[in-house]
Amino acid sequence: MAMRGAKTERKMRHSWWLFCWGALFVVGCGQGPAASDVAPLNGPWNAYESVDFELPALDSLAQYSAQITLRNTNNYPYNNLFLIVSLTHPHGKVQTDTLEYRMAYPDGTWLGVGVGSIKDNLLSYREAMSFEEGLGYQLSIKHALRNNGAAQGVSLLEGITEVGYQIHELNP
Repeated sequence: MAMRGAKTERKMRHSWWLFCWGALFVVGCGQGPAASDVAPLNGPWNAYESVDFELPALDSLAQYSAQITLRNTNNYPYNNLFLIVSLTHPHGKVQTDTLEYRMAYPDGTWLGVGVGSIKDNLLSYREAMSFEEGLGYQLSIKHALRNNGAAQGVSLLEGITEVGYQIHELNP
């Protein structure tokens, strides 16, 4: 009986070390974002206020994909979200996109990842983009939500608690 317990203990130790090496491999080999930032929203998101980011210097020869990050709570009253995202280049050129994202399934279940009433969303913004002009790019994000049939937009948007971005290098 003692022999069987020793074998079991060795197997458990062996399994533990395999787990540790596997975890180290996954963490060590994972490619994180080349740049990212997040800004908390203190209260409702005002339609007339943008969330602005100064982008760090990125390799001018590399290609990148960019995503918008959002955190929402159960207080978010819609199943979609419209954003106006502007990328200002160092020499003044501005590229503006109006984007629509689904935030929930038709049955009301939130998309995104998270536990309980808080969900994190990673929303595609641009693919295969480059930052050829070096330092000085700015990213500006604001919401542009409207209620069905209403001429005016939603001035104060509830339920979005953080807005940010992630930029990943393609084929590093």
